[in-house]
Amino acid sequence: MEDLTAVSPALQRYRDQTVEGDLWMRPELSPRDRSLVTVSALITANQSAQLPHYLAKALDDGVTVAELSEIITHLAFYAGWPNAMSAATAAKDLFTARGIGADQLPAAQPELLALDEVAESARQNTNQQTYGAIAPGVLHFTTDVLFRDLWLRPDLSPRDRSLVTVSALVASGQVAQITYHLGRALDNGLTTAQAGETLTQLAFYVGWPKVFTALPVVKDVLENRPT
Repeated sequence: MEDLTAVSPALQRYRDQTVEGDLWMRPELSPRDRSLVTVSALITANQSAQLPHYLAKALDDGVTVAELSEIITHLAFYAGWPNAMSAATAAKDLFTARGIGADQLPAAQPELLALDEVAESARQNTNQQTYGAIAPGVLHFTTDVLFRDLWLRPDLSPRDRSLVTVSALVASGQVAQITYHLGRALDNGLTTAQAGETLTQLAFYVGWPKVFTALPVVKDVLENRPT
């Protein structure tokens, strides 16, 4: 990035003054949360060139090695297997450079968090009634792998796992899925102010059009949420 002035002095000014000097300093999200959002967006968009810098920044901002590992694992299901594999390659180089060993990584099969049986039963029944005759295999893996395993892994909190998921959905333009997952994020402890500021952060890393496409859905969820 030292060569940025040779390409676009204006872009360097925006980076220095607006992104690093303003956006990342806004108090509505902690630097750690901003790193969670940004890393999730970059993995989703398969931005391999930028990812090593932001993975390192995430560690410096307080994201743990175990949490980074879990983000990559989680996004294999929400951003696609190839994107997660690319992110794993970038993370491996960083972990090696920092002397991070296997003892700092989450277990392949840890003791899972408790399942909310009522909420999971309602989700499963709704999906079964709507899509059971169309794609039973998708529903099988959705229940057994995602909601009865992945979402219950303990090394990324439910709140942060939801934040990662919502960030990935906005980054990939999957607005139809935002309603459910943003509601889940709020249930898991994300505040409405943090939800709004997540969009602000994402605007710079996935572009204004995707954020403005997501805004009506986010607005609807926040305005219609029971108080």
